[in-house]
Amino acid sequence: MLSSEEAGELPGEFTLSENHPNPFNPSTIIEFSVPRPSFVTLKVFNILGQEVATLVDGETETGTYKITFDASAVSTSSTLRTELGSGVYFYRLTAGDFTATKKMLLIR
Repeated sequence: MLSSEEAGELPGEFTLSENHPNPFNPSTIIEFSVPRPSFVTLKVFNILGQEVATLVDGETETGTYKITFDASAVSTSSTLRTELGSGVYFYRLTAGDFTATKKMLLIR
């Protein structure tokens, strides 16, 4: 679920924050800021670099967003829902020329 924070100042730059909690089980919150309307993708990858989830894929307005990633209900390319195992995962935000990647740890 993508949600924008209503109150506060508009962001001055693209940012990708550390997820919290980290380590997590089964869900965590990822926060990012977009200083101008942009096409944004936020994806999760396993340690092998394989995409395991797409959390955001579309136009976003200026603002700060929080999205919940639930590792117990991930849709795969075959549209099956599966539970991710313990391990290191990476999440990558791409918006215009900005790209940032962070690491998160899932502990079952």
